[in-house]
Amino acid sequence: MAVFTKLNNSQIESFLSHYSLGNLEDFSEIVEGIENSNYKIICNSKPYILTIFEKRVKEEDLPFFMNLKLYLHNHKFKCPKPLKNRDGKIINTIANKNAVIISFIEGNQIENPSINECNEVGKMMGHLHTLTMKFNQKRQNGLDIDEWKRLFQKCENNKTNEFDNLSKDLKDEIDLIEKSWPKNLPSGIVHADLFKDNIFFNNEKITGVIDFYFSCYHFFIYDIAIVINDWCFDKSGSIFKKDFFNAIFEGYTSIRKIEESELNSFNLILRAATVRILITRLHDYIFHPSDALVIKKDPIEYYNILKWHQQNSIY
Repeated sequence: MAVFTKLNNSQIESFLSHYSLGNLEDFSEIVEGIENSNYKIICNSKPYILTIFEKRVKEEDLPFFMNLKLYLHNHKFKCPKPLKNRDGKIINTIANKNAVIISFIEGNQIENPSINECNEVGKMMGHLHTLTMKFNQKRQNGLDIDEWKRLFQKCENNKTNEFDNLSKDLKDEIDLIEKSWPKNLPSGIVHADLFKDNIFFNNEKITGVIDFYFSCYHFFIYDIAIVINDWCFDKSGSIFKKDFFNAIFEGYTSIRKIEESELNSFNLILRAATVRILITRLHDYIFHPSDALVIKKDPIEYYNILKWHQQNSIY
């Protein structure tokens, strides 16, 4: 979550006039995250989230995201429910941009997870992948290798000396991943962004999962790899926490069996998941909007994670 589009009270009230949520009592900006603009709004003492779509989220992908969340919500998966206005529309506009209102998820984000919380994340992913096997819509990954190369070239054309050290390593890694990319691994709709700030907890139990705006049809092991990279390394990206990995892996495999072909490709997919975040962080760091309420994230953390995977194999 973040804030790129600034709204005032009258704009939000005008937008809400098309819904049956009651009167606007309060609103606040949510600055965590890097992709969309988000506000917490209170109507008749009840909280909701207003999301305005920015940057990478394409208009043609929005129905997929909304349908996926409705499907998951209807199957008792803990995620926000997109709300319709009085005309039955979920996707509407504010400040000339597409926007939605979704239900509010209670709970807390965690910075330092416990073993039990890691195990819960593994189980949640297993349930998610089992459910999405039966979801009848697909969306291709918008951050595939071709997009990595485009973003990397853009960064190269505008890079500062600050990131000279990682530039050649990143280019070589992209080349290696592209040449070694596996085929026919077990696939389905994955979340593709299950970072700690997208999962809410209460008393070590998951209360909800948010931000499905990278969801796509991809290898299930890719979703797991994104989680391993975020949940199982320290903040520097240099120290791997094997006990966290074991807890996530055990939780996941208690719901869905991981096939041998997935394990054989695990190191490469972990490196690919690292490169995806490294490149987008590098891009967003270099092209950070000066007027945006958004916290820049350091690319070096994921450069360190990449170097760890280049030198070590979890499986």
